Amino acid sequence: MYAIVDCQGQQLTVRPGDKVAVLRLEGEPGTQVTLDRVLLVGGTKTVVGTPLVAGAKVTGTIAEQFKDSKILVFKKRRRTKYRRLNGHRQPRTILQIDSIDA
Repeated sequence: MYAIVDCQGQQLTVRPGDKVAVLRLEGEPGTQVTLDRVLLVGGTKTVVGTPLVAGAKVTGTIAEQFKDSKILVFKKRRRTKYRRLNGHRQPRTILQIDSIDA
């Protein structure tokens, strides 16, 4: 069984037992999280939501909170000696998917 969920604007395909990295979710490691914006549930019978599947939810546990690798943002305008370099590390959460309830 698998599901496609909408988590903070990202669409993710998840299965029970998967570990997925999502944008930062509030909570300590070990906290239960319920994702109720389920767009599709697949398996023996596929159910497509319009836009969401009624009554479906995905339950997961926060496994880890971390910062992603550094992203460099470089701006340059030619022939004007204008250069700017910024770095950014996005906070992320690893989510362990426990179950899919359809």
